Amino acid sequence: MKFRFAHESIEINAGLLIALTLVVISIGGLVEIVPLFYIDETIEEVEGVRPYTPLEQTGRDIYVREGCYTCHSQMIRPFRDELLRYGHYSLAAESQYDHPFQWGSKRTGPDLARVGEKYSNEWHVQHLEAPRSVVPGSIMPNYPWLSETALNTSDIEGKLRALKMVGVPYSDTDEEYQANVERFGEDAAKMLDIHTAEENLIAQAQAGNYDGDRSNLTEMDAIVAYLQLLGSLVDFSKYDEGYFAEFR
Repeated sequence: MKFRFAHESIEINAGLLIALTLVVISIGGLVEIVPLFYIDETIEEVEGVRPYTPLEQTGRDIYVREGCYTCHSQMIRPFRDELLRYGHYSLAAESQYDHPFQWGSKRTGPDLARVGEKYSNEWHVQHLEAPRSVVPGSIMPNYPWLSETALNTSDIEGKLRALKMVGVPYSDTDEEYQANVERFGEDAAKMLDIHTAEENLIAQAQAGNYDGDRSNLTEMDAIVAYLQLLGSLVDFSKYDEGYFAEFR
């Protein structure tokens, strides 16, 4: 009876109810947050993960601009149906250089976390220009202007500097460059040098010929380069054997 009276007193007293609710939320928040201040790193080290090259980052910006994230997630959850369809569940390290990240579970189209190198460049170009020509049941809109729009490369240095401010290790000094050489290897470090960002962007686009037309540098080059990267940096065979054994 006393408990019922106390409970009723809280419910009919709006101020007390709000105060106690805030106390409970604060305790829950502290339990979740405080331990993070006592560990050095919240993301596991995964071999192969690196920041985006200038071309890949530009492609990612176009991907976000066109709203692709509203229909496609980049987060494979550790559920049997997702593992069987897409492959190994997403690792936190894969998204550590994403600003903003592309997580989510709401999908109108398939998850794209492992789409890299699954299809040819030609397939991606055709799919973006006319989705139903390769996937008859697709409800994805056409994006023909990506092949028609020249890629703006003049702002890439500023983009990389902005990302560097939030922790992405693009190099601006010799010391930072050498640190990237030790961490990611010399080839990757060269691509992460802010001072040669535009040069590196153009060189990768021409070498990859992602849109099938070497005479023009288009937004299609950038977005296909980005899509071909997704899920391709990590050798998941090192992780799959033990984890998937229970599903066999």
